[in-house]
Amino acid sequence: WKDDIKIDQEAVAGYIGGEFPPNGGAHSDRDWGKFDIQKEVIDLCPTECMWMDGGKLKIDNKECTRCMHCINVMPRALHIGDERGCSMLVGAKAPILDGAQMGSLLVPFIKVEEPYDEIKEVIEGIWDWWMEEGKNRERLGELIKRQGFQKLLEATNIKPMAQHVQEPRHNPYIFWKEDEVEGGWNRDINAFRKDHQR
Repeated sequence: WKDDIKIDQEAVAGYIGGEFPPNGGAHSDRDWGKFDIQKEVIDLCPTECMWMDGGKLKIDNKECTRCMHCINVMPRALHIGDERGCSMLVGAKAPILDGAQMGSLLVPFIKVEEPYDEIKEVIEGIWDWWMEEGKNRERLGELIKRQGFQKLLEATNIKPMAQHVQEPRHNPYIFWKEDEVEGGWNRDINAFRKDHQR
């Protein structure tokens, strides 16, 4: 989904008050104590986009990565939005030595509506790049690993987004081209080190 998570504040209060079991009762075989929304939901949000304000749950939806942890813990209180579509992952593979590997997220959200032109456009861009750059018997995942995810983004005309990053500030897939760097790649290393001391 693309729009905001729907929040039922009365159901949130029901979870906090113990009226509803968290996780749909999945862990009810043992006494885990009283449900703690701060510890079990808010502190476990990977983007820290949730907080309590005056007894009401608040979500900064533009920071949400749709991991669905909060929805899984409180399914009566939180629901996905109405603007629904699909995500496109590419490059999944199951090599013998490494085992199954999930694909990389290429398109975080795309509408699924006939005649599916948006989806076809992305797929055709991937095909064109793979046919042009792929080696004999090379799968898409191996081509992405060899040339880099940035090349795939350029081939499909998709701009880098926060959802492409596994961890904040870990690997944003943004690299500079020579014409974007002042002075290009050839510059006096001694002049550079005057401004950037070790």
